[in-house]
Amino acid sequence: MTSDLPLSLRLYRGVSAALTPAAGILIRQRLKQGKEDAARIDERKGISALARPPGPLVWVHGASVGEILAAAALIEHLRAMGISIVLTSGTATSAGIASRRFPPGVIHQFIPYDSPRFVARFLDHWQPSFGLFIESDLWPNLVMASNERRIPIIIINGRMSPRSYRRWKKAPRTIGALLGAFDMCLAQSDGDADRFASLGSPHVFTTGNLKFDEPPPSGDPVKLDRLNAMVRGRPIVVAASTHPGEDEILIDAHRRLANYFTALLTIIVPRHPQRGADIEALVEQAELRPALRSRGELPTAQTDIYVADTMGELGLFYRMTPVVFMGGSLVEHGGQNPIEAIKLGAAVVHGPHVTNFADTYEQLDNHGGARMVENSEMLVRQIGQWLADDPERQRASAAGLKVVRSLGGALDRTLAALEPYLLQLRLESATDA
Repeated sequence: MTSDLPLSLRLYRGVSAALTPAAGILIRQRLKQGKEDAARIDERKGISALARPPGPLVWVHGASVGEILAAAALIEHLRAMGISIVLTSGTATSAGIASRRFPPGVIHQFIPYDSPRFVARFLDHWQPSFGLFIESDLWPNLVMASNERRIPIIIINGRMSPRSYRRWKKAPRTIGALLGAFDMCLAQSDGDADRFASLGSPHVFTTGNLKFDEPPPSGDPVKLDRLNAMVRGRPIVVAASTHPGEDEILIDAHRRLANYFTALLTIIVPRHPQRGADIEALVEQAELRPALRSRGELPTAQTDIYVADTMGELGLFYRMTPVVFMGGSLVEHGGQNPIEAIKLGAAVVHGPHVTNFADTYEQLDNHGGARMVENSEMLVRQIGQWLADDPERQRASAAGLKVVRSLGGALDRTLAALEPYLLQLRLESATDA
């Protein structure tokens, strides 16, 4: 494959190889920032302290928490078939989630830095039977080395946003070479499939979004009971996965809605928990009373806005509210995934910027399961309507659930597409036995 690579990828390979000795500098910087696990730094260099299990082994890669959780049911299905799994991701948070979420036989490793030497070590050690890349986290050396070793690699739950598509269209030979290294691409939607095919993916099929088949996020019942005891009887709105620029709008919306719903509690769950103190300051500037979950504070009768600046607790807050605003949508981020909130019974409000989940929101909006608002005025009006009219809110919730259920089935379609590869593993296992 090397001689056929476009100049961009040949240069990338050369530069990344030359920079390998400087990896230690990057590692030290990331350690200072809390972005690496000091005990597992060797994994970033392709070195594992764990032995490869015998027999077939499937390699599953996802960038971070969202991708890993999207493929959780698939991973568990493969493990139930007796297949060992090495699961790679790039963030410390995803490592923690993996350790808690998956059964024995699912081995988590940090993805090596994309240096030819580190990638070679990783592949030499694990020798995967085939690889599944979740969505579109394409590290060039990792992709190229897998292809050169004739390791089948497949994109699952493939997503190619219009923004990414436009960016890749400016480098057609580069993306064409990367996508052409994959045996198959299983896309979330027809739109994603069209974009992948246009950029050079062979054998593209629409299988649906695996996230529709995932159970809703859990919520610790003890923590939930304690929170509900503190807020019993109050109308509650959750603003989930908010981004900078949205919190000010939500705080203002709370102030205006509180004129009509005097006991209103707004729970803001920032996408990045480290922003908790900044949001608290905004609440105080608005002369409202905040409480910060990262400090162990609970919402009292005096709390106006509860800043839930912790990780992995959205399942708690979705269970407390009938109305959810999905963040990343009033600013040009591309929106956040509404599926979990809907599965837990919420009616969803969102802004106009939802390109990351355009197909999902289109279905929800068209069937009344979600409502799009373009500005703060519309936000206040829509939330107020649902808080005041519970039957109308319940109809929206039911419509959202119906849409989510109709869009399920991606797991079965993905397994059907992977059957030839799984059959090969079964044959290899029978031969080894």
